Amino acid sequence: MLGYRCVRESGLYQKVGGNNVKCLLCHRNCLVKEGWYGFCKTRVNVNGKLYTLVYGDISSLSLNPIEKKPFYHFFPGSEALTVGTWCCNFTCPWCQNFLISKTCPKPESSNYISPEDLVEKACSLRSQGTSFSFNEPTLLYEYALDVFPLAHKKGLYNTYVSNGYMTDKALTSLKECGLDAIKFDVKGSSEVVRRYCGAEISHVWHNVNLAKRLGLHVELVNLVIPTVNDGEDVIKEVVENTLKFADELTPLHFTRFFPSYKMIDVEPTPVSTLEKAYDIAKEMGVKYVYLGNVPSHRYENTYCHNCGKLLVERSGFTVFKIHTTNGRCPKCNVEVPIIENLSFNQTT
Repeated sequence: MLGYRCVRESGLYQKVGGNNVKCLLCHRNCLVKEGWYGFCKTRVNVNGKLYTLVYGDISSLSLNPIEKKPFYHFFPGSEALTVGTWCCNFTCPWCQNFLISKTCPKPESSNYISPEDLVEKACSLRSQGTSFSFNEPTLLYEYALDVFPLAHKKGLYNTYVSNGYMTDKALTSLKECGLDAIKFDVKGSSEVVRRYCGAEISHVWHNVNLAKRLGLHVELVNLVIPTVNDGEDVIKEVVENTLKFADELTPLHFTRFFPSYKMIDVEPTPVSTLEKAYDIAKEMGVKYVYLGNVPSHRYENTYCHNCGKLLVERSGFTVFKIHTTNGRCPKCNVEVPIIENLSFNQTT
């Protein structure tokens, strides 16, 4: 097993006696005995050392609009080379990508792509950045640490689409190595996340706050699922935490659920439910609220938080026009929290 290119020693773990180790990558903090795997099935203890089985093992790769993540306030209209691997550290029964998130890695038949080749691929496709997504990107932690600096040298941005369960050390290291933006899936209330995802939402909100303090661009998404997290009390908890752990200018997306995985019998979210969530968030003080998976809805657009001027016109993943002028509203001249460019130490 140790001879395969996608098997590397984990960057975050500690020995805890004998040949046992404790994984420090996410807040599950798995105690992994020799020969055992962690909860996510991508970490294994071999002779008292913890190894990742998915370094560069790319299950999916495609060039996607940044709006698909969704990022609406980060390089709007750009495209990111998007990659994912296998497995997950959550148990969400509604997973849209269950074919990869519920499949264990096989190092002997991996689809290995080196960091150098991935960045070269991004450049050849004229991508403006990279995005780690599809399954939980925290599991590609060691790979991301090597990809991000190379991407920056080529003038590419780096993004994560995450459930937000990584440890402080993991998130801080990702930022230090070149992570520019992160989208957190907050999923609902404490009770919902504990029941359906097997996790504690407090760790996610902690990381939202940490990401803001680290200077990362942050956007939040709540997939609204009928009978699961569509209640007004759940929506209000999400909004309250957005204002508490992020701020009023942090984009908050409410996205429409469609049947998938173990929830194929649940109906798609009524658009009226999403519109109610939008109204609640706006009334409570969030300035930039969006609806997702509802193409051509007016709440896909960006409007100035100060005067209401239409700033970015969208439909689905397509940006039709950006009306900002030097990062400001053309009508009232207020600064708009949309990142359109970054400075990197580039090399040719």
